[in-house]
Parts: sequence; structure tokens; C-alpha cells
Amino acid sequence: MNSRVRSEQLFAEALKHIPGGVNSPVRAFRAVGGQPFFANKAKGACVWDVDGNEYIDYVCTWGPSILGHAHPKIIQAVQQAAEHGTSFGIPNPLEVTMAQLICSAVPSVHKVRMCNSGTEATMSAIRLARGFTRRDKIIKFEGCYHGHVDSLLVKAGSGALTFGHPDSAGVPAAFTQHTVVLPFNDVEAVKSAFAANANNIAGIILEPVPGNAGLYLPNAGYLEFLREITVANGALLIFDEVMTGFRLGWGGAQQRFGIAPDLSCFGKIIGGGLPVGAFGGRADIMDCLSPLGPVYQAGTLSGNPLAMAAGIASLEQLKSSNAYERLEVLGAGLESGMRKVARSAGVPVEFNRIGSMFCGYFTDRPVHNLDDALRSDRGRFAQFFHGMLAEGIYFAPSQFEAGFLSTAHSERDIEKTVNAAAKVLRQMA
Repeated sequence: MNSRVRSEQLFAEALKHIPGGVNSPVRAFRAVGGQPFFANKAKGACVWDVDGNEYIDYVCTWGPSILGHAHPKIIQAVQQAAEHGTSFGIPNPLEVTMAQLICSAVPSVHKVRMCNSGTEATMSAIRLARGFTRRDKIIKFEGCYHGHVDSLLVKAGSGALTFGHPDSAGVPAAFTQHTVVLPFNDVEAVKSAFAANANNIAGIILEPVPGNAGLYLPNAGYLEFLREITVANGALLIFDEVMTGFRLGWGGAQQRFGIAPDLSCFGKIIGGGLPVGAFGGRADIMDCLSPLGPVYQAGTLSGNPLAMAAGIASLEQLKSSNAYERLEVLGAGLESGMRKVARSAGVPVEFNRIGSMFCGYFTDRPVHNLDDALRSDRGRFAQFFHGMLAEGIYFAPSQFEAGFLSTAHSERDIEKTVNAAAKVLRQMA
């Protein structure tokens, strides 16, 4: 590994003009120590920094790059779209194609509206749920991150959790008084919340597979229970599939688990690496949106032609290939290899994985919720992170983020990663 002199120079300059030197907090490396590197280019499964160092990338733009970086069909689609204009503020045909793709892939989505980020999608879905049910309270779960929406920044995951401040300054208490926060995978807590707030809960929002406190899975029957209790109480079930949508399968987590939510939120993969968001669901609920109904939502760049072109290219490639089978094989290989080297080194690691999403916790206990994740050894994770970075392997710079695979990763990449982990873990033992 070469030096990172140029990255250090850029970071010093960035600190003068950008808060913390970064435009999204987790990038600052504060959870692991040290300074971030600055990317110069990315192709396939790899990223190169401005100093010429090459890394096998398991962040994948935090999920969108499921086909790898700079996929030729996505690049071509963006170039062709840009030739006709970068933005219209007028309906364009690509918006219709995108809506058709999402609705055909996700049966619970009868109608969908595009926006510009996952945060916009979840914010709008919450507003729509409240407007449709004429109720105020929303249930969310500890460690689930739904973007930087004021009412949802309560015991959030992702960057908020990384810095040890799950609640954000600048959010008035009045904005969160209608947010009920519960532990994930706890059936009795949900039952008690509905009993204590009879006829006042508009809906439950959750990541069906939480990926912003690391990664942990829903217990068997848990998502089915949430579906049943929302129906029984006239509340809506909202799946935040910004991360899992089109990653855990063509129909997302809801297809994988066989659950049909009332509303779903999407982002990341449906933009092919460009800024995007979307929310959709039952037609009777979606028709409450302006201009048909009383719930207002708008966006100047919503349905941006470049984002639509990139997303369509990404989705069509996923649909026409064996991508999900390929990702499952790669994920299983990484999981088995990492478990093996951790046992061999005598380092306690709990490795959670579903499809192409994964997280390794330095703990000897299973991780099913936020409390379990918080018991992991973050100091050891930081040591492991820097050890792997020195070996040319880039994992997310926080214990509380999921890792991602792409179809561009190879068996050789997995082998190199496992061998590097064996070396680093032996040094840590």
C-alpha cells in the first residue's frame, strides 16, 4: 500500500470549507480513527484513491453499485440521456418506464412516485400514512435509520449511531412526540404500543432487514406478526427498502420473506448510482397524494432523466441476468471463509449475512437487535478495519454499517479478502 499524501492534503483543504471535511458524516472515519482517503475512480469491484492505491470495495457506494462500478450499460444510458438534456421539470417518458418496472417487480406497489433521495421517500411515506389514516403516531425501531427526517431521528442507526448521538440536535421535542420507538424483534413491545395508543397509530415503518446498525435479521415470524397487527388495528405497514430493494431479490425483502406491506420506500439501486428515491404502494393510499388528494409532496428534480436512465439500465440488467444467483454464491463464499478464519484465529466474530448484504461483529453473542450490536467490540472493529485497508480491502468505516457485494466481485476477490482477514485476525488475536 502506497502513501496517502494526496488524500491527506485534500482532507486538510476540505476541513476548511466543508463541516468535518465530508458531505456525509460516516465518511469522516471518526468511528475507526484516522483520515479518509479520497476516491479518484472506480471500476467493477474496485476503487482507486487519488494516490493510486487500489481497494476491493465492499461498500459499493453504500449499496447502489450492485452491478459494480461504472457498468458499461449504465454509463451508456446516462451519456445518451444527457445528450437530450440533464433536467426538464416536465414529465418525461423514462419516468413511465421506471414506474412500470417498479410496479411489475414489486406486486404490493400499484402506484409509485419518484423523488430524489431515500430520506425524501421515507418522509413522504410517513406523511402519506398519517394523511390516509388521519392518525398521528408512527412506530419505528431502535437502530433502524430512515434518513435524516426530523420525526424519525430517534434512536436511529447509521451515522447518528456511529457518533453515539442517536438523537440529533436541532430537532424539537414536539417533532418526535408522535414517534414510538421500540426494540426490533420484540413482539410484546409492539403489542403493548398498540394497546397504549389505541386508534392513534398511523403505521409502522421499518427496514425489513436492518442494515444501519450493522446487519441483523428479523426473527422467524416477526414480519408476519407486524403485518397481522397492523391490519388488525387499521394501521399501515411501511417497508423501508431503500437498501434492500432490488438487492435481496428482484422484488426486494418483501418478496424474499413473502410479506406485502401497504407502502414501500426505495432508493439506491433504482438510480444506478445517481441520486434517487421513490415510494409506492396500494392505489387507494397513493391516490391521496396531490394533485389527486390532500397530501402534498413535490420535487423539482423528481424523475430526473439522467437518474431514470441509469436506474432503468440497472434494473433491466438485473432482470435479464442471473445476478441474484451469482450474488448468493459470492455471499455464501465470503461468509464461510470469514467464519473459518475467525475460528482459526480464535477471535470471536458473529457474521450475519443475507444475500449480498453482510456484517461481522466482534462479539461472542448472536446479534438480533440494537442492544446486541452495541455489545460488540468497536475497538477491535477499528483495528480490523485499518488492517484490512492496509491489505487493499475496503469495508465500511463503521461497525454499524452493512457491507455489500456486487456481481463484479469475483471468487478471486473473495479469496484475497478471506486471506487478508486471516492475516489481520491472527495479528489481533
